[in-house]
Amino acid sequence: MSALEYANKIKAKFGDLVADPREFRGEITVKIADPEKLVDICQFAKKQLGLDYLVDITSVDNYGEDPRWSLVYHLRAIVNGEEIRLKTDVSEEKSELPSVLPVWRTANWHEREIYDMMGIRFRGHPDLRRILMWEGYPYHPLRKDFPLAGKATDLPGVAFTKPAPLEGGPFVTVAGGGDAIGREPRVRTSEA
Repeated sequence: MSALEYANKIKAKFGDLVADPREFRGEITVKIADPEKLVDICQFAKKQLGLDYLVDITSVDNYGEDPRWSLVYHLRAIVNGEEIRLKTDVSEEKSELPSVLPVWRTANWHEREIYDMMGIRFRGHPDLRRILMWEGYPYHPLRKDFPLAGKATDLPGVAFTKPAPLEGGPFVTVAGGGDAIGREPRVRTSEA
């Protein structure tokens, strides 16, 4: 079965809950209109269609637009290597959707990372806590409204004995540059 055939079967089963499959550069995407139906669609994709491998879950910050976030689920059928992409949107006001952990256990760390970096919550996740930043960190650093230079903060006793050095952190890089040293992430001063 081809990726387009997988997508058409999802469309046939769920009708208006999903948009018509779209192809771009040989990749097939199915847009889910209601994120609350995500688990049902994923269960169908895995159990009935054989899309048994959750490759990745990613999130996109559409800052300034509504809905703010897009979540993208990359699914693969191990038997033939075909892949499709499921996509859904979540508004900033809600910023929560159901966890697909009951369908694929590999969703565990993907959902934790998205929560940590973007602040999107996954209802039903049994252990939704930060995975990269420390507990108590007050920001979500992959949001587009998080400044590249970081934010000054005073979090004594969390990770350091002095105030945590967030300002200028590892978020600033220089495009181009003559060599790898010139491009490496580092704190930038006004001279750099």
